[in-house]
Amino acid sequence: MLKLVLTFLCSIIPLLFAVAFLTLLERKVMASFQSRRGPNSVGFVGILQPIADGLKLVFKETVIPYKASSFLFIFAPLLSFCISITLWFIIPLFSNFNVLHNNLSLLLILGFSSLNVYGVVLSGWSSNSNYALLGSLRSASQMISYEVSMGLTLIPIILLTKSFNLIDIINAQKYICFFFILTPCALFFFYFNFSRNK
Repeated sequence: MLKLVLTFLCSIIPLLFAVAFLTLLERKVMASFQSRRGPNSVGFVGILQPIADGLKLVFKETVIPYKASSFLFIFAPLLSFCISITLWFIIPLFSNFNVLHNNLSLLLILGFSSLNVYGVVLSGWSSNSNYALLGSLRSASQMISYEVSMGLTLIPIILLTKSFNLIDIINAQKYICFFFILTPCALFFFYFNFSRNK
């Protein structure tokens, strides 16, 4: 049990720090594109901005809309967050190690990532507003269409490796990366992934 908790902490803490500082990098790059100063006042050249943003988020007052289902309104973002974190435990962090080792890990990733639709729909429905519900349904339909397209781009990789295991897929690229063999599929995959995250 202790080993599982330590593995969880060793996986989740670097992930959260990486997300925080990559967000800072994105904000700085976007500021330079737009000829703005960007985040630069907290710490040396703004390096402590992610910590300040996290503290602001923790101490911020929670506002639940009138007539909203308060349980679902709080549960929906937590569901999406937990699903996103669970996906990182399926992905191998080292050459032959991932926390949730499974022979069908690629199918698990597709299945868990498609569950994020429920978080989006629940958040729109729980607010008890027609506009929020319509917006969440539109987002859900976009997410489903992008999931189908991204899933189809993974079929050639499955056919080449004859496996759904991510570790087998990584080991099959020992001599040549699949990006060079399946360039059109890779470009489609990245295009759909970035379009979905807009």
